[in-house]
Amino acid sequence: MSNLKDMLVIENGERVNPTFSAAEMNARLAKLRAHMAENGIDAAVFSSMHNIHYYSDFLYCSFGRPYALVVTQDRATTVAANIDYGQPGRRSGDNLTYTDWRRDNYFRAVQKLVGGAKSVGVEFDHINVENLEKMKSALPDATFGNIAPAAMAMRMVKSDEEIALIESATAIADIGGEACAAAVGPGVPEHEVAIAGTDAMVREIARRHPDSELRDTWVWFQSGLNTDGAHNPVTTRKMQAGDILSLNCFPMVAGYYVALERTMFCEHASDEHLRYWEINCEVYRHGLTLIKPGARCCDIARELNDIYESYQVLDKRTFGYGHSFGILSHYYGREAGLELREDIETVLEPNMVISIEPMITIPDGKPGAGGYREHDILVVTEDGARNITGFPVGPEKNIIRS
Repeated sequence: MSNLKDMLVIENGERVNPTFSAAEMNARLAKLRAHMAENGIDAAVFSSMHNIHYYSDFLYCSFGRPYALVVTQDRATTVAANIDYGQPGRRSGDNLTYTDWRRDNYFRAVQKLVGGAKSVGVEFDHINVENLEKMKSALPDATFGNIAPAAMAMRMVKSDEEIALIESATAIADIGGEACAAAVGPGVPEHEVAIAGTDAMVREIARRHPDSELRDTWVWFQSGLNTDGAHNPVTTRKMQAGDILSLNCFPMVAGYYVALERTMFCEHASDEHLRYWEINCEVYRHGLTLIKPGARCCDIARELNDIYESYQVLDKRTFGYGHSFGILSHYYGREAGLELREDIETVLEPNMVISIEPMITIPDGKPGAGGYREHDILVVTEDGARNITGFPVGPEKNIIRS
């Protein structure tokens, strides 16, 4: 095995058409490098899917292997596993591949790229204890700091190119919602509705974004008791007339997450269901008016709490009122600094993208039982916000009759 190498530079095929322009990607790296220079960071070693993708356009598939993006003042290089062969290089350009021939070749590859850096930024909220210790062993002369919060702050404010992609994806979510609504009916299982919505969105992504990777788009469609949680899985349960329904469409374009979420009913809704639904819609509608530059996330949450409290259902709220959008999904990433919760003091500013999505859950066995949630995506502008979700809301449109 003496001729087998620890790392390789693989060039296999032409680069794919990138998601964003060279100017966009260079601007991201320039902001990062300015932060590094101001804070004495010689090299940044990103390990998360979201940050590697944000700065390189490469979204890895881990399957238990570590990946990296090493950024210095003059180079940005992805570190990928040999199992991916040429694909990382086709997406990111500058890539160093490590092999499985010897244990911990990943850290040797990082060591090669970091060189003699004395101060190294890593993601404390992503790298695990074992890998951090191995990184320290591979770079014994370096000190390590947490670059994750600064990177998150940079990602929270979107560029015009990002916003254009998010708007396109949100329109695709509306198409998925229409396909799901068309599939609703007594006796139809949840998974068939989810399949209809997912297929419609994947096909539309392929049409609008032919150079993107078609991956990770999905639908959660729940009925009856299954609506009690926002992230409950799709099941084979068959809808019945009078069921509360929860529609959740998630088209993923180039790793960018968007969502359409709506309360629906199959055929009809009881008076008590309608009462809770209207309460939640009132909170949703008022929330839309609060998204504007200068508003604090915590203040928005508290003001919406007052509406729920006036109806004595505040204790039925299950999570915050909204969150940031960008490179994130249900299994990687989050921009936790931009969430509409009582403990987040972030001030909204133009080009942030955030949802309004109030939810309450009434326990099983109670009149009006089920989970209620309405969800729109808004782009913060210079003087307010632009709602980019177009799917209808409320009882007038979303009691689905066959």
